[in-house]
Amino acid sequence: MKIDNIMQEFILFLNPLSFLLFVYGIALFIKSTKRRNIYILTISVMTSIVMFSNAVFYRFFNDFITLPVLFQTSNFGDLSSSVTANLMVTDIFFFTDVFIIFLAIKFIPKTDRVEQSNKIGRKLYFVMTAAVIMVNLGLAEMERPQLLTRSFDRELLVKNIGTYNYHIYDLVIQSKSHAQRALADGSELVEVGNYINANYAAPDPEMYGVAKGRNIIAISLESLQSFVINEEMDGHVITPFLNELTKDPDTFYFSDFYHNTGLGKTSDSEFIIENSLYPRNGSAVFFTHSGNTYQSMAAQLGENGYFTNVMHANNRSFWNRDIMYGALGIDKFYDLESYTVGEGEAVNWGMKDIPFIDQSVELMKEMPQPFYSRLITLTNHHPFDLDEEDKLIPEYTSNSNTLNKYFQTVRYMDEAIKVLFEDLKASGLYDNSIIVMYGDHYGISENHNKAMGMYLDKEITPYDNAKLQRVPLYIHIPGYGKGKTMDEVSGQIDLKPTLLHLMGLETKDDMYLGSDIFSPDHEPFTIFRDGRFVTDKNVYAQEVCYDSKTGEETDMAECEPFIERAATELNYSDMIINGDLLRFKEEQEQSPELNSKSKE
Repeated sequence: MKIDNIMQEFILFLNPLSFLLFVYGIALFIKSTKRRNIYILTISVMTSIVMFSNAVFYRFFNDFITLPVLFQTSNFGDLSSSVTANLMVTDIFFFTDVFIIFLAIKFIPKTDRVEQSNKIGRKLYFVMTAAVIMVNLGLAEMERPQLLTRSFDRELLVKNIGTYNYHIYDLVIQSKSHAQRALADGSELVEVGNYINANYAAPDPEMYGVAKGRNIIAISLESLQSFVINEEMDGHVITPFLNELTKDPDTFYFSDFYHNTGLGKTSDSEFIIENSLYPRNGSAVFFTHSGNTYQSMAAQLGENGYFTNVMHANNRSFWNRDIMYGALGIDKFYDLESYTVGEGEAVNWGMKDIPFIDQSVELMKEMPQPFYSRLITLTNHHPFDLDEEDKLIPEYTSNSNTLNKYFQTVRYMDEAIKVLFEDLKASGLYDNSIIVMYGDHYGISENHNKAMGMYLDKEITPYDNAKLQRVPLYIHIPGYGKGKTMDEVSGQIDLKPTLLHLMGLETKDDMYLGSDIFSPDHEPFTIFRDGRFVTDKNVYAQEVCYDSKTGEETDMAECEPFIERAATELNYSDMIINGDLLRFKEEQEQSPELNSKSKE
């Protein structure tokens, strides 16, 4: 793990103490010397095994052990040779404390006396232990705000709360998830299924299958919001190539398309795109429910002969991707180890977009066709830092350093997308592919409303904040010739059925909450994870109903029918995820009784 500063070094020193002081302190309450010694030795052995196991696991997977991994027993046999190869002679030092404690127990004289003064000593000991725990958590929160509510990076968790505390945290997270799962019996699936069937949008016959058999190249445009498309910043065009695509005859550009993500940001976007379900509120599904059964787009494409993969030049364990991708039926994950990061090609959270694009297309050339590749870009990521040679436009000038730099990284990403199209054409992959590009989540939060108001030349209201959640969606079909700008209200939740129908794949029996945007039955309505929503007539935000066109407050009665529906739809999504209801889907399909009930 990379240590960036003295504070992190101190936290690393402190965090094992917060756990060890507590567990060893329990021995103070054991009166029998023999039992106390057995307890201390047992704790020593267990903690040493935990450290040893994580060290060996980390050498092979570059990750830490989680509870779901422990239950993947079918993999243990295949991994035995890999584990052996990663053992080191120095691993014996993980058990140094065990030998020392064993020798101390054997040779230090025993006593069963328990002095009265020990009661005061125990109190002082646990007061000190509590203080160490609080200091550890406080410093960790200072180093990484909202650390325990944003459980997406296990390496960051271990760095700040320690290996032992991380496993306790993992146990709590997994226990909450499995408790809800254990109570589910599949009957809930009928209720959810009835709602989904009632809102099914049949595909447009003219669009159904227009991209059948083509490769699918989907690009997640990091932090890209629609307010920069077809706009300038101080006279500089921000996205020249993406602007051209909005007018391209082979491109459908969706101008009123919204992200539906929550705290899980990019991982939530991935989850939504693959499953057409909403993410969980307050946590990342990729972390909390990676053991669920899903009906992902990747899995359905895989069943129809596609080689499915994700390309992302970052740590494979970030957002728990290495585990979750297996649950989503993704055949291969091209992570950072699949790329060669040359000098000057790394920035922010990983590899710069242009070299990432270049190398990704080279990898695509070797893939079996048809393939479904989802590329996740990185350069346009907070804090939006960029090397001087990559700055194609100057910074903006406002009170927000974040917004000031945002325009530069967006401009760089636009150039990377231009390179993607050039590379695909040069490789021969372009003509037989469909290229889908979408913004994954917001880049500029409400904390920068003052600067955003300066750029947009208006005061930012809750209505504006909702409208700023628009992200661009491009569906580019080479040779199609009938593309256009579509102003239909839609969201990431709608992308799965839209793409599957374009590929000529039926979704009538699938469990999902979005609808085909091209369908004549598509309803202009999309929900945010926090309960806000947008329709073609209204925007609902902070318990106020706004006119969708003017931004003026309007009669709440116009929003009330959708308020209840938004809550219902979010609840159904939570039921599917928390109860892992899709594991019952196969059973329901095989049971005539359940199947008939779902169609009533």
